[in-house]
Amino acid sequence: MRAQQISELGGPDSLTLVDLPDPVADAGSVLIEVHAAGVSFPDLLLSQGLYQMKPELPFVPGVDVSGVVITAPEGSDLKPGDRVAAMTGLGGFAELAAAPAMLTFAIPDSLSFEAAAGFVMNHHTAVFALQRRGAVQTGETVLILGAGGGVGTAAIQVSHALGAKVIAVASSDATRAAAAAAGAETVLDGAGDWGPEVKELTGGRGVDVVVDPVGGEAFTAGLRSLAPEGRLLVIGFAAGAIPEIAANRILLRNVSVVGVNWGGFIAGHPSYPAEAAAQLAEWLEQDLIRPEVGLSYSFDDSAQALRDLGDRKAVAKSVIRVKT
Repeated sequence: MRAQQISELGGPDSLTLVDLPDPVADAGSVLIEVHAAGVSFPDLLLSQGLYQMKPELPFVPGVDVSGVVITAPEGSDLKPGDRVAAMTGLGGFAELAAAPAMLTFAIPDSLSFEAAAGFVMNHHTAVFALQRRGAVQTGETVLILGAGGGVGTAAIQVSHALGAKVIAVASSDATRAAAAAAGAETVLDGAGDWGPEVKELTGGRGVDVVVDPVGGEAFTAGLRSLAPEGRLLVIGFAAGAIPEIAANRILLRNVSVVGVNWGGFIAGHPSYPAEAAAQLAEWLEQDLIRPEVGLSYSFDDSAQALRDLGDRKAVAKSVIRVKT
């Protein structure tokens, strides 16, 4: 099979198109003919040796894919020929990939392979963050930082599915347009001082929930934007800087800072992904969510996809077309 392999930790430029033996799925995994692969920050960090997981060189990146089942484990609900989206962890930038059966989900015919390529990572993260960790309620207001990215656009849609209103923050014309296309009622310029605008939009009260996949200075501004008993959901640090907080700020304002580690959670709760998948399937059928595709790349241009992600050129979810 053809695959994009990393043999040295030199960033996107170290990606090389090679021929490798076909992977063999173990007893708990699904073998997938990959049609599209999502482009994610973990892939970029893996290429630089900066991710918490340190796979042995050489390796094939690609944490999430969509495609067609070739083989499925005995007892699985999946069968050869099924259209699926899956979280692979590694190996997705290839013509064939193995994924854990618990993280492989059938997708409807109405969902294209490109749209489904980032569905597990983005929408499963969003529903875990907002429903499970953030306990978002109907009528609440959710402030979403980095709202034009993959997790951000998914969080906009999941917030609406839960009955919440959305204020989106994004830092470029392209990402603001992506946030608006995903359904955000209000989109603010993340390059400016958006805190006073949030206060004005909420009558001075602040928001009930902040979704923060950005970190850095945006974290502090998000914390200041919380209403009493509000919750700030820490999802990631796309800005690069991991913020620190004085605990007295949490105490004095009666607010919560909540960690969102979907991967760590499902390791101890293996039944949860299926529960979340059932909820997401219902929302898909009701047309409450629809994965947004941003930039689309050929398989040969996989390195450029990672470069553009690192240069903040990506909007919504970038995908690589593995099979055309």
